[in-house]
Amino acid sequence: MNHLFDNKTILITGGLGSIGEKIVDELLKYNPSQVRVLDNRETELFYARKKLQQHKNLRFFHGDVREKERLMKAAQGVDIIFHAAALKHVFLSEYDPYEAIKTNVLGTHNIIETALAQNVDKVILISTDKAVNPCNVMGTTKLLAERLISSMYYHRGRSKTKFGAVRFG
Repeated sequence: MNHLFDNKTILITGGLGSIGEKIVDELLKYNPSQVRVLDNRETELFYARKKLQQHKNLRFFHGDVREKERLMKAAQGVDIIFHAAALKHVFLSEYDPYEAIKTNVLGTHNIIETALAQNVDKVILISTDKAVNPCNVMGTTKLLAERLISSMYYHRGRSKTKFGAVRFG
């Protein structure tokens, strides 16, 4: 896998979440030019910087996938985006579905538009097994995010950006 990430600039949204953090750890093993971690949690960003300060090719960005302007800046010169930012707790998404829609659906839309505008090579959405025949808001919003990603095969125009999704569960 080294050739996939060697000398690449990679952005991980939700890079300090449960899955995003593991992606960052794994990517650092493959000699990327730069790994950019975008997260909206200030305290976690502070401690991650201290913990990982020995990695000179690691940069941290405070931001949210809901903010397309911030994404555009963070994605400049990026080759690959791992989109792991999400509202992932079923109960909280049921309690406040508008927030789940803003992050999981509109945030994914922002990632797509950013990737196309910045000529990103690949976008990988991190989804969930709860997107299979969803019976709750969180699963439904993640399924819709998957559909947005998969529809880009037909809607990307002349862009060479490749879009894909993986499910964890």
